[in-house]
Amino acid sequence: MFDTLTERLTQSLRNVTGSGQLTEDNIKDTLREVRMALLEADVALPVTREFIAKVKEQALGQEVMTQLSPGQAFVKIVHDELTKMMGEANESLDLAAKPPVVVLLAGLQGAGKTTTAAKLARFLQERQKKKVAMVSADVYRPAAIKQLQTVAAEVGAMFFESNANEKPIDIANRAIEQAKIQFADVLIVDTAGRLHVDEDMMGEIKELHASIKPTETLFVVDAMTGQDAANTAKAFNDALPLTGVILTKTDGDARGGAALSVRAITGKPIKFLGMGEKLDALEPFHPERIAQRILGMGDVLSLVEEVERKIDKEKAEKMAKKLQKGGTFNLEDMLMQFEQMKKMGGMMGFLDKLPGMSNSGIQQALEQANPEKQVKKMEAIIQSMTPKERKNPDIINPSRKKRIAAGCGMDVSEINKLLKQHSQMAKMMKKFANPSGMSKMMRSFGNLQKQFGGGGGVGPLFGGGKDDKK
Repeated sequence: MFDTLTERLTQSLRNVTGSGQLTEDNIKDTLREVRMALLEADVALPVTREFIAKVKEQALGQEVMTQLSPGQAFVKIVHDELTKMMGEANESLDLAAKPPVVVLLAGLQGAGKTTTAAKLARFLQERQKKKVAMVSADVYRPAAIKQLQTVAAEVGAMFFESNANEKPIDIANRAIEQAKIQFADVLIVDTAGRLHVDEDMMGEIKELHASIKPTETLFVVDAMTGQDAANTAKAFNDALPLTGVILTKTDGDARGGAALSVRAITGKPIKFLGMGEKLDALEPFHPERIAQRILGMGDVLSLVEEVERKIDKEKAEKMAKKLQKGGTFNLEDMLMQFEQMKKMGGMMGFLDKLPGMSNSGIQQALEQANPEKQVKKMEAIIQSMTPKERKNPDIINPSRKKRIAAGCGMDVSEINKLLKQHSQMAKMMKKFANPSGMSKMMRSFGNLQKQFGGGGGVGPLFGGGKDDKK
């Protein structure tokens, strides 16, 4: 998400970061580039105009902070205005109401409401420790009820039966009573897809809303529809008192116009982003973090949170202790690292959140290298080894290499390449186990960020460089 916008914005901002001072003349071209980047990202024209006007006003009317160069100050202004445009801070669900808290999902057909309902149930169970129940009030789409029952079972949520002969109001009210009996904390009500111009269908959901009085009414919309997503959300908000928006399919949207337009057009916060097809692929929407990603600064906070949630701490601690005691990093450990990386969304999912990785040169190099394919090859090689070989790579002689190559259907050169990569990785892991080595590696990473992360000033301003005196 935001790949196109990030590339255009970082390139245009690079032109101003070396300026000695900010004047109307030297920011004019940059503002034009920023404007074109936003429009190409399918950000609504009124939103783009207002954004550019605010950035210009801030840039020319504000005293530059002494610890920042004028170029850094301009980047900070763009960052802050992007954050404001998207809503300042994450707005979480209101779960403080008397249980069961009713969450009503509305939206167009095909937006991904049913899958989102399951993702939301999983999110609430795993991260909020809530007991979640689900019910389908979609009596029109064939197999809609069965689909929700299936995904509810996958995420371990309670499912309340309904059938196509019932009225949505009767289904929802009965489900609320069942949720009370079952002591559910949250009840998610999935509804049929509908167009805002369909008066009968909009009338139906208005009646449903009035009857069950949900605490949260969330509009689920496909991010790939761009500014149409914001306009449709506004039309629904005019008919229903929405409390927030969930953007789906954001992993397939390289522009990001919906995320930048929805809050400005509807006045309603984006509460979650659907980041993929898997049922754990739902993330809270943090405007400041998204602004950093758009400007090529990465999203280290989200990365840290993801590591905390998805990495097997017991295995990680066991390996760390082994290395600290002088143990070796063997091929079984390497295989475990690959498994942990998969939980993080693969190598590209991990690197996408690191500062500087939006640089087009780095992105192209990574895409050509195809790290996911390389990891699969290495896994196949390691799995073709005996347990003894995995634990003691030094015993892998030429005859063993031939046998392993035959077992995984690759050349011996691929086995040699893996063993070389393992050797390099083992050295790196030793440094991780040593506190002084870790600090050196972090300093090296900081230098890499300055080199690739946006030229004159973006790295030090947001990456904790030597010029950061906040």
